[in-house]
Amino acid sequence: MVRSSRHQGFDFRFPPILKKLKRGPQVILPKDLGTIVAFSGMNKKSVVVDAGAGSGFSNVFFGSIAKKVYSFENREEFYGIAEKNIKRSGLNNIFLSNESVFEGIEKIEGEIDIINLDLPNPENIFNSKFKLSEDGYIIAYLPHMEQVALFAKIAKEKGYDCFILEAIVREIMSRERGTRPQNIGLMHTAYLVFCKTVDSLEKK
Repeated sequence: MVRSSRHQGFDFRFPPILKKLKRGPQVILPKDLGTIVAFSGMNKKSVVVDAGAGSGFSNVFFGSIAKKVYSFENREEFYGIAEKNIKRSGLNNIFLSNESVFEGIEKIEGEIDIINLDLPNPENIFNSKFKLSEDGYIIAYLPHMEQVALFAKIAKEKGYDCFILEAIVREIMSRERGTRPQNIGLMHTAYLVFCKTVDSLEKK
């Protein structure tokens, strides 16, 4: 007998560390989290800024990989959810602040390797002061093409080059009578804009 991939409420499509968490506001799903990690090269030495925190899912996912995660959430109700989820994760390398990333990032000492932005008007980050490492990335998670066009335009004006991705997942059913794609898939969630400084690219 072929059993369902869901057993007693457990869906192993989500990484185990995220199964501990309570969902509040919309979260970045594993397909996009994995793409962010893969293309940014996030690793155990990485210093990451993640904003807004929302439910804290991306904080915890990045915290399980990176050296340190600075997270920012200026909405009080979301801050409380993220704070509880970070505690549930058991990770001690995530530092959550109840303030806007655009001001809070300026208080971080040393270089930042990855800045991940899932919040309104992420292009405002280019007006903030911070030190991005030579191999560092700024990443924006944007649902609409108009947002992508604006963010990429401003990034280029500020001395960055960009590439843009969309991660689409199509799940496959395997049954006795045949194997084929599901009728409905997890299609568009957001576009991912990856930015690096032109100076860093010219040094390569």
